[in-house]
Formats: sequence, structure tokens, C-alpha cells
Amino acid sequence: MGVTGAGKSTVASQLAARLGWDFEDADLLHPAANIAKMKAGVPLSDADRRPWLEAVTRWIDGELAAGRHGVIACSALKRSYRDEMRRPDVRFVYLDVPRQELERRMAARRHHFMPASLLTSQLAALEPPTPDEHAITVSDGDPGQLVDSIVAALD
Repeated sequence: MGVTGAGKSTVASQLAARLGWDFEDADLLHPAANIAKMKAGVPLSDADRRPWLEAVTRWIDGELAAGRHGVIACSALKRSYRDEMRRPDVRFVYLDVPRQELERRMAARRHHFMPASLLTSQLAALEPPTPDEHAITVSDGDPGQLVDSIVAALD
């Protein structure tokens, strides 16, 4: 979890590969209307996020029902979103990246529907996990190092 540009898709896909678990990118679960809004630089409202949040939760429930483990790259910016996704066997990993680095990454990436102009709204909406959520927080290192830290924390 984390804001746009934090490296969620990269780290989550590498983590899933390392663990041999299923992977999903929650960006792909957004309805077309949400993607169009974001492409236009319009922040999503909670109402806009509702069908996306339901799709993410369905993916999690599907993995659990099938007895599989999975990793989903998902912003999960607000605690209320995480509370909806929370299950006994679900752990959140928060990629805590400084704004300057987020801006650098977003300026360098191509072919993504989320423009750099939405970073401010994402940071404003972000509610970092609190200690009672038992999230794993990682912030320093390349994706491989972050995966190493996450795997160690999961053990």
C-alpha cells in the first residue's frame, strides 16, 4: 500500500514471485470511469473508489476461499479502506517514500494513467497505518532490498 509512485506494483510483483504467490495489481480493477477521471487529473472521491474497493475485496476473498496466498498492489490510502479489506490472514505493507522521491519517479514514468498532478491529493488522503494495524512499513532500498525486508518481517 502507498501513494502513487511508491513502487507498489514493482515491489508487490517481486514479493509474489519470491513467495510463489498469486499477484494482482489493483490499478487494473478500477472501472473505466475512474481511470478516465485520473487521466484527466481529477482526484477520485470515496464514492468513485467504492466499486474499486469492492473489486479489491472480492479478489482477496477469492484468494482466501480458494486456499491460496496472494499479494495485491493497492493504494489502500485510508484506514476505512484497509478496514474493509482486513481479514485475519491479511497483512498490509506500507511503502513509505519521501515526496521528493515520489515526484522524481512520477516524472520518469511513462504510460501510466495517473498523472503527477494527483500526487498532492493522494498524499492528502493518505492515512499511514497506525501501530494497532500491525502493518509492515518499509522505506529504504531498491525493490529487492524492500522484498527482503518484507519477507523477513513476515517470518
